[in-house]
This record gives sequence, structure tokens and C-alpha cells, in this order.
Amino acid sequence: MSIGIALSPFRLDKTDNAVDAAVAAGRQVAAAGLSSLWFGQTFSHDSIVLSTAVGREVPELELGTSAIPIPARHPLLIASQAQTAQAATHGRFTLGLALGARAFTESAFGVPYDRPIARLREFLSALRAVLDTGTVDFQGELLTAVAPMPAAVAGAKPAVPVLVAAMGPQALRATGELADGTLPFLVGPKALAEHVVAPITEAAERAGRSAPRIVVMVAGVVTADVEGARAAAEQSTAFYDDIPSYQRIIELSGASRAADLVVIGDEQAIADRVAEYFEAGATDVVFSQTDLSTPADEQRTWQLLGELNRAA
Repeated sequence: MSIGIALSPFRLDKTDNAVDAAVAAGRQVAAAGLSSLWFGQTFSHDSIVLSTAVGREVPELELGTSAIPIPARHPLLIASQAQTAQAATHGRFTLGLALGARAFTESAFGVPYDRPIARLREFLSALRAVLDTGTVDFQGELLTAVAPMPAAVAGAKPAVPVLVAAMGPQALRATGELADGTLPFLVGPKALAEHVVAPITEAAERAGRSAPRIVVMVAGVVTADVEGARAAAEQSTAFYDDIPSYQRIIELSGASRAADLVVIGDEQAIADRVAEYFEAGATDVVFSQTDLSTPADEQRTWQLLGELNRAA
């Protein structure tokens, strides 16, 4: 069991230098006693490159992406980036992928958002071949991946772990069969156990794979200003209320909107929720949006999570 922090790309984009800010945050996260630091992906900085830079400067941390949308990306190129990051961090990089959202996929890339599960299966099949064998010859319905020369990166050991931000039944089945675990977000502990951990574990077992890693992403902050943080949470999570996959898991969690699943309160409230997630089957708990309140509250949150991590 381990506890980490996820940094919003929007937060880093507001600084003078996103890479310098990420390295500084990485040092603070490590000093607080946390195990990992994860970077989201939008249209600005590249989260794999950022993980590489921070991993070279902060050797205490695992680095990961949470998560890179696969539409308009190719598994050969992602494999090249991920292996380079793994070599640079000496085995401390984890690749997190996502299916993407229709609104961005079609408007930004001009790529139809059709058959996302089939695309995920083909992408993972091709990617896994490169990461495990250093080459690939994959001819699918939706993509082709053929390496005309060796595609392995020297020093990329062990093979890069691949997680998918999967929460729906079909995505979890594909992930359990072809990846190493999942990165669920905005899911309550009970729903995590019943609707994420159980089905992905069953799929992995059927495929003869090891028990999947469950890196649950939890939005939350330690603060006395619960009302102010809740208002900020409502604004920052409203986007997810309109995405079908999130709507489903939010409802299964007994909530009516994403903001209801943001954990806000004192140290005991956050510690209790962390314990509930581990009891539900999480292997890792990673807190995001810890900047919903003040910088002092964020540091208070990181310190608490670091203490819990050291005690885990």
C-alpha cells in the first residue's frame, strides 16, 4: 500500500516554468514522506517528459501519468516515450492511459470517437508487445503497429507497467486482460470494491495475469474552510458530470454529482477515507486537487498523507 499526489496540469501551466515547478513539487512531495507523483495530460506540457525530468531530480519518487488519452496517439510512439522514461528513472515510471473524451477527441484531433473499447484493446495489445518483447507486428481493424527495426530502449527495466483509467465493465475487462491495473477517479469506496476491484480482478485471473494494481485517484484536502473548498470542488469537477462513464460510477457511489465525492474536512476525516479505500481493495491512494483551499491547507494535506504513507 502506498500514498501519492497527482498534480493538475492546469496548475503547472500557471507557473513561470512548468518543469521547474514540477521538480519543486516533487521535492516537496518526497520530503512529506509520500511515495509517488502523477501528472495529468492536456494540450500543454507532455506528462511523460515531465515524469522523466522530475524522476531524474527526485530519485525517491515513483512517477506516473494519470492519464494520457489514447485517441490520436500511436502505441509505437507511446512505447518509445515510456521506455525512455523508465530508463531515465531507473525503473520508477508507470504509464497511465485513458480512453479519452468525445468532446476533445473529435473537436481537437478530428478523430471519430467510435468503438473506444475495441481501440483500447488494439492499442494495449500492440503496446504490450513492444514493452514486453521490444518489437511488434500488429494488424488490427483500427490500427497497425509494425516495428521495422528494434523498438526496445536500453535500460528500460523492468518492463513499463501500464495502467488504464477504466471504470466501465468493458473497459475494466480489457484492462484486466491486457494491462497491469487501473486508475479510477471519482468513485466511492463501496463502488470501488464492487464495481472496479471485483470485475478487473476476475478479468485478470481469467487471462492468467497477476492481481491488478488499483491506483484510486481521490480528490480532497484537509481544511477548516469546508464550505469554501466545497464550492471550489463543485467548479473544478463539473466537467465530469457530463461524461457517461463518470455519471455511471458517480451514481453507483451513491452521489448525484462529482463534487459529492471530493473528500474535505479535518485530518481524521481524510485519514478515515484513506483507510476505507484501502479496505475496499486499493493498492495505492493518490490524492488530487489538494489545492482546492489555501497553500497552507495543501501542505497540511501532504503532511498528513505522508504520515499515513509512512505508517502503511
